[in-house]
Amino acid sequence: MNIGAIIPAAGQGKRMKTKINKQYLQLAGRPLLAHTLEVFTNDNEIDEIIVVVKEEEMEYCKKNIIDKYFYDDIKLVAGGETRQQSVYAGLMAFSPAINYVIIHDGARPLLSSKLLNTVITKLADYKALTTAIPVKDTIKIVDKDNFVTETPIRDNLRAIQTPQAFEYQLIYKAHKNYSEDLKVTDDASLVEKMGHKVKVIKGENKNIKVTTPIDLSYAESILNKNN
Repeated sequence: MNIGAIIPAAGQGKRMKTKINKQYLQLAGRPLLAHTLEVFTNDNEIDEIIVVVKEEEMEYCKKNIIDKYFYDDIKLVAGGETRQQSVYAGLMAFSPAINYVIIHDGARPLLSSKLLNTVITKLADYKALTTAIPVKDTIKIVDKDNFVTETPIRDNLRAIQTPQAFEYQLIYKAHKNYSEDLKVTDDASLVEKMGHKVKVIKGENKNIKVTTPIDLSYAESILNKNN
């Protein structure tokens, strides 16, 4: 398998309420995005790495993260206005040799090499898969007036994470045929809309997406504990 990785890092991170995007915030002595990239650069199964950032941040990212922390040939690509547009830009930037793709949020800096290797191993059996963890809280579905209409069985619910992984042609076709009325929030959902099954494998509780200052503090404590 020739495996490429896309790291979308073009989001604004408004909930963090900082002047710079959250991917560049300091986390245990390095930018958050540097931690995310490290697990991919250290994995010999990953053949190409593409980081998708805002066009106006490409020079900053190259100077302060890529050139400073990595010797690997990491390609920077300008993202679009939405996550879907950014991932599609990343898909278009791979060499023709890539036949499998792993997509992982730039704001998930606690991904372990163990989980990444599990995802890579499972790609031999499934053309589409996502990581996820069981939902701990009871979930309610409500109507427009906030009255409960349904309480799903918790045993069947999963909180979706990244990485998500796909056969290249499958995820490329899903993004190429994307339309805004699909209203999806992750790449696996695009594949589901095509009628293709997506395998769910167990993720990790610590593999959080950093979206608030509390998340950043939690990630900091985990990294400091491991060092």
